[in-house]
Formats: sequence, structure tokens, C-alpha cells
Amino acid sequence: MAMTGKERVSVVFEGDIPDRVPRWCGASEEFWLKAKNSLGLGDEPLRQRMGDDFRRVSAEYKLPQVEFLPGATYCSPFGVQRKGIGYGMPMSHPLKDVETLLAVEAYSWPDASIVDVSAIRGEAESWKGVFSVLGGEWSPFWHDAIDLVGHEDLYYKMYDHPNVVKKIFEKITDFYIAGSVKAFDEASDLMDIFFIGNDFGSQNGPLMGLEMFREFILPSLKRLVNLGHDFGLKVMLHCCGSYREFITDLVAIGMDGLHALQPDAANMNPVDIKRDFGGKIVLNGAIDSHHILINSESPWIVKEQTRKLLEIMMPGGRYIGGASHDTILEETPVENVLAMMDAIEEFGVYKA
Repeated sequence: MAMTGKERVSVVFEGDIPDRVPRWCGASEEFWLKAKNSLGLGDEPLRQRMGDDFRRVSAEYKLPQVEFLPGATYCSPFGVQRKGIGYGMPMSHPLKDVETLLAVEAYSWPDASIVDVSAIRGEAESWKGVFSVLGGEWSPFWHDAIDLVGHEDLYYKMYDHPNVVKKIFEKITDFYIAGSVKAFDEASDLMDIFFIGNDFGSQNGPLMGLEMFREFILPSLKRLVNLGHDFGLKVMLHCCGSYREFITDLVAIGMDGLHALQPDAANMNPVDIKRDFGGKIVLNGAIDSHHILINSESPWIVKEQTRKLLEIMMPGGRYIGGASHDTILEETPVENVLAMMDAIEEFGVYKA
């Protein structure tokens, strides 16, 4: 008898073997709109056509009114205005010159009163326990710190004023934890996974050394993992790029899953990652968005590449099938994504 998506994903996170590999379909708004128009489907029918075993509930931010700078299109909860495509790029770094703990404390930090969770319970209930439900704040504390300080200046400040940087991470993480607590108090009984995201890897290697990761980044991740576990949820981290050096520490703090493994990044070969970590943590993704989904001229090529990847990742379970990028981009052919999802269904069946 076929499992529901909720059952299938739960079995994977418990380290057992499901009926088949769960399917994950993360997509950009632009790709999703293109796919809906191409297939003539609404949101939920398209999710079902993709075979997605997951659904997500998200709080809304009720941000205070701000006077936008010329060209600004968005303001983060931390008061950083941005311009450009999507969320854009920061137009300023308000904590760039901060060098004391008092100055960090004096900054106008947001609180959880702006996090509106009123709609998430009804949304989660609408799926009637069929799908694995993701919830909680995305919690991109690393990216917010970059916005507040500036990327290069953040590294300098880690050396020159380490306690200041630690306090900045603490204050950012405080906000996300408070927001997630509101969401979990509202509907954690209908959720399965606390899904968080920070990108600590580049194409060629981690964005920092292991000692720096342990000193500045791991404490916030540990707080978030503990929060999810306190509410009985599994915790899955989205992280792009090459970060193999960090995975042992992520396992050690109790992280339950890693999302959107990027097979073409340095030291992220699926064979090696599966061999070394497949029995310790759930691995999600690794079907190449860059070279396969976007560039393949034939869905048949996508199907064959997906089949080969499944042969690597399926043994022993603890695998979720999906693309190697968090949000499938608009330039990706719809037929290629369908070929990937259908191939996971066809070749991802575990033998009884």
C-alpha cells in the first residue's frame, strides 16, 4: 500500500526505508508561473502533478512603514533597504562601523510582534495530513549579518571585534527564534520539519574556515536545531555550494537534513557525500540544476541522469529526490522538471 507524502518523509527522517523516494519541488515564482501557464494548472494541481511530497506554511511580516530611498524595492526586517531583481542587493550597511557591544544593543532591532502567524494553521489543516509540512522562520542570520555589516567588513570584524559580531548574530537569531516560536505555538502539531536556510558555500569551497564556522556560525545553528527539536520537529538546513568540511559538525549538533546538495560544487560529489554521510543525515537534492535541468535539450537526458543519481543516493534510504538548487529558475524547461519528477517516481521505488 502506497504511503502518503507525510508518512514517506517521516520514514526517511527516522532512517528507515519508505515505499519510494520522496519528491521535492522547490521553484522560483517565475518558473512556477511559467509552469502553471504551460500546463494550464493552478497551484495545488501543479504541486500534485509534480508529485511534491511537501507543503510549506509561512508567516507574513507586518513591517512598519518606511521612507524608501530612491530605487529601493524592499526593506528587510532589520531595516536594510535593497534594490534590484527579486529581493535585490543592500543599498547600505548600517552596522558597518559598529565596534562596541553597546552600539549593537542600541540598534533598532525588530521583535516578533511583526510576525503574523494567523493564517498558517488553517493552511496546514487544508492538506489534511497528506503531505510533510515545513514551517518556521527561514532564519537567514548569516545573510542578514552580511546586509548589516557588509560581506568583506564582516570577515574583518570577526578578527578585529569578534564579540561584536557574535552579538550581531545573537540579536538576529533572537528575532528568528521568537518568530518561529509564535508559528510553532500556533501549529507545530500540524508541522513536520523546521526548514531553515543559509548559504555557507561557494562553488569552489566554504566561505570561511572551519574554526571561524565553529566560533561564529555553529552557535546560532545549534540554537535553531534545539528549538525545532523542542517542538518535536525535524530540522533541515538549506545550504548552497561547497561546504563538505562543515557537515560533520552539522551532524554533531543534531541537524536532521541537508537540502539542495550541489553535485558540481567542489568536494560535493554525490558518491562521496552519500558514502560518508548517508547513514548519518538525510540528503535532499543533488539532481544537477545547472548542467542537466537547465541545459539538457531532451527530457530523456534528464530522465537518464536522474536514474543514475538515484542509483547512488537510494541505497540505505535517507534520501529525498530533487534539484540541486533551492528554487528552480525561470529559464529551466518545464518538460525537464517534469522528466525529473517522473523519473524519481519511476526509478525511486524500493524493492520489498
